[in-house]
Amino acid sequence: MGLRLAIATTAVLLTSFAGSAMAQSNGKDIADAAEIGASVQAVGADSFATTKIAFADGVTGYPDITYQTLPGYRPLKLDLFLPPARFASAGPRPLVVYVHGGGWMAGGPRRSAAYVDWPKVLASLAAKGYVVASLSYRFSREAPFPAAIQDVKAGIRWLRARAATYNIDPQRAAIWGQSAGGHLAALAGVSCNVAALEPGARIVPKTANVETVASTAAGSDQASDCVQAVVGWFGIYDFASMPKRSSPPPGMPPGPSAENLFLGCPAGDCTPEQRAFASPVTYVDRSDPPVLLMHGSDDQTVPEAQTETFYTALRAKGVAVRKIVIPGVDHSWIGKTPEATRDASKLALRTAIDFIDAQIGDKGR
Repeated sequence: MGLRLAIATTAVLLTSFAGSAMAQSNGKDIADAAEIGASVQAVGADSFATTKIAFADGVTGYPDITYQTLPGYRPLKLDLFLPPARFASAGPRPLVVYVHGGGWMAGGPRRSAAYVDWPKVLASLAAKGYVVASLSYRFSREAPFPAAIQDVKAGIRWLRARAATYNIDPQRAAIWGQSAGGHLAALAGVSCNVAALEPGARIVPKTANVETVASTAAGSDQASDCVQAVVGWFGIYDFASMPKRSSPPPGMPPGPSAENLFLGCPAGDCTPEQRAFASPVTYVDRSDPPVLLMHGSDDQTVPEAQTETFYTALRAKGVAVRKIVIPGVDHSWIGKTPEATRDASKLALRTAIDFIDAQIGDKGR
């Protein structure tokens, strides 16, 4: 009898609860208002996907646009900055792709050297008539080389495949990076049409569902990842000539060195072939685009000799290259005083933008 009474009492309580919930139901209100897609292709056009930021001078920023979704990895994203509407009448706009640093294991698209608000800097470049993208890539603990360079190239291809959407001129693209991003930018610049470094073919699932979508935009496989100008800030260009380090530099997490982790030999047993495979100097030839290289004379993270080696290799092949060494500053343009850091950072930025203007900007046409 006790068990039957308990069951009966529970049924009464549930009926009573259901009746009161129907009278005033938060769940019903939310469910009634929820929009349901007719197919999985409609999923993903959510409120965050259409977020945009208004910058000065009519620039519009679109944060966290997914450019690649590879099975087993986080979606790879970029921040996009579109120029003011007044440039639409001037025809398709030149493209600048920025690649961040961080030892291939840290950092992000909104960070660069000592610049306080990097998105604001990139937006100011977009205000001059450029489409600007700052992209993420897989870190070395997610996937070793060549994953990162394949991602950078996939980002370039995605942008070119969306050229009509964003009013991009496919014939005018520059890539720019610092530190690890300087390495990736340089490698992208000199490895045009190198099959071993190209991203994988576009993946389209046979049966789409909410969590499984095409890996990148239609047309990306047919788009080029070649660029028309390169800016490298204090990058690594020849792993064979880098000092052999068994541990990270000061300030980095304990474990294998950033280079060894990136190359896929965390124990430090990288072969000459592995080092050459990831080194921009390996791929230099006379067809490479113009290059600007900048370094600090007192860089304690990446030796200035890296820039000298790459500069010499480019010159030997007849590539248009310019080298600038800023005296008295360390990695990331850090000087001995705040004033020295400010002056070096502004000089580097002004020089990079002037170079990009000359190579792909309207002034250089």
